[in-house]
Amino acid sequence: MRCKTLLSLSFLGSLSFAGCGVSGKVAGTTPPPTPAITSVSVSCAAASLPTGQTSQCSVTVSGTGAYSSAVTWSAASGTVSSSGLYTAPSVVPTSGSDSVKATSTEDSTKVGSAKITITAPPPLPTITAVSLACSPSSITDTQTTSCTPTVTGTGAFANTVNVSISPAAAGTLSDASGVSSGTAITFTPANIGADSVTITATSTADSTKFHSVPITVTASTAGPSCAGMSLGDNASLNGFLPFTSSTAWNTDISSAPLDPNNAAITSAAGFAGLHLHHDWSSVAGGNYGIPYVVVDSSTTPLIPISVVDYADESDVAVAPFPITAPIEGAPTDCDGWPDTYIGDSHVLVLDRHACMLYETFNTHRCNGAWSASSETIWDLKNYDRRPWGWTSADAAGLPIFPGLVRYDEVASGAINHAIRFTMQQTKNDANGGYFVAPASHAAGTTYGVSNVMGMRIRLKASFDISGFSAANQVILTAMKKYGMILADNGSYFYFQGVPDPRWNDDDLHNLDAIQSSNFEVVQMTPTFPGYDANTAPTGETPIINSFTSSASSVAAGTPVTLTWNTTNDSYDFIDELGGVTGGIVTTTPTKTTTYTLNATNQYGRTTMQVTVTVH
Repeated sequence: MRCKTLLSLSFLGSLSFAGCGVSGKVAGTTPPPTPAITSVSVSCAAASLPTGQTSQCSVTVSGTGAYSSAVTWSAASGTVSSSGLYTAPSVVPTSGSDSVKATSTEDSTKVGSAKITITAPPPLPTITAVSLACSPSSITDTQTTSCTPTVTGTGAFANTVNVSISPAAAGTLSDASGVSSGTAITFTPANIGADSVTITATSTADSTKFHSVPITVTASTAGPSCAGMSLGDNASLNGFLPFTSSTAWNTDISSAPLDPNNAAITSAAGFAGLHLHHDWSSVAGGNYGIPYVVVDSSTTPLIPISVVDYADESDVAVAPFPITAPIEGAPTDCDGWPDTYIGDSHVLVLDRHACMLYETFNTHRCNGAWSASSETIWDLKNYDRRPWGWTSADAAGLPIFPGLVRYDEVASGAINHAIRFTMQQTKNDANGGYFVAPASHAAGTTYGVSNVMGMRIRLKASFDISGFSAANQVILTAMKKYGMILADNGSYFYFQGVPDPRWNDDDLHNLDAIQSSNFEVVQMTPTFPGYDANTAPTGETPIINSFTSSASSVAAGTPVTLTWNTTNDSYDFIDELGGVTGGIVTTTPTKTTTYTLNATNQYGRTTMQVTVTVH
């Protein structure tokens, strides 16, 4: 239908039109543009990322109108959180990269993306090997050797080692903790004479990676050695002095300061008013004293010792006990078997082959078998630091043999060590009594006395010994220079020696007139009254880093080599082999055997086992 248009002339002279389907517009009401997304762009903090790692990504959304900036995240291989945190896949994609996408929720055709290169993760730090080179590998006791560790590995590995010596007292190192790969350190022997030493470098990051090097130390002069001891009962040591020169037994204390409590101790009951009493004789004079025997374990078989009473504080191991070994007091075989006390019944065995000392207490022999209340092993070339609070074959936890007066020493003109002595009463407390170094154990009997285990006394320098025989002057000179160490509860002021038919008993009796007032107490460590079982120091026990056998299964008669690596140990023994040093020993098992390595220091003991099957 056609619409008609009406034309009229208004009163004001303007035209106005009206027509079908036409209406007028109101000024200032332009409608908003339609929302539209023009672009989406993505950026990530990392352009390259190891597998499994994360990177924060961000998105920029551009557009017109009242558009939404919301996006949906996605990735071709990895994952992306709603906040844009991208996590790379666990394996490298075939393409070597990943695409991180952000898709507009307003317009799914608008997508932004960023490419991230995916790489394999860096290798974990791993120690592959530790080596140690020492040159020279054979030195005299007055020389040094230089040792250089080398550490190899993968990743950002730690290239440092800790270096140790076995036995620990065999020498010193110029550096020992955190030694860098390629850094040379110096080993200086501590002992005078021949020795067997093992130096070990152990990774600080992985203690299973280590390397040990044996160092042979020979005597700079042809002096006395352990191997030079004569064999047999009460045999001559031919000048060999057990333990190092720095050991308490062998230290010159003639100029050491007096203990601040000297006057009180020497004037107290249990010390004052007493006199010396030598505690040994010739055979004709009663054959009493403490005997010993020197053996060679390369020919003397190692046999088991049944330790009945104090196994937890003993070194329970086979020992080279000859069936004829002398027992203190000469008890009848099978009398009191297996552990009835019939006297101290000490047995002292020196092994010149391994240079070890074996001591037992309350020892019994019956039908070829041995039992004892305790067993202790001592390294004659070093000095064992037994755990605080542990006893030994002696109540004080000390070795017996080094404190005995022996005829071969007196005949040579000098005793170069302290002398063992006993007191009937030692100071007690609620924890079993007191002890001072070098003792490790107390056996207190009375609260009111001032004698403590390990207490060291010396004959006063002013005491005139010129009127005594030459033999007795040797003994008295040692009492002035090295003193006497209280080692056990026993008769008052008795000091011990070895029976020998060459002693002049009448002459020895002249020593017994010397009064206790002629002795003084050397300064104690710690201060009087010392430690008891509750106040003794505590610390870390040894660490056995490894204990291995060269073979786990062998035919009968096949030698195997046992190797061990330890840290912070004083001495070691293997229950089936006795005292050991050096970190390596070869044995020939005849049956399937489990070997137990025992590493000990002043704070306790650590053990580890290895089994060799014999077929």
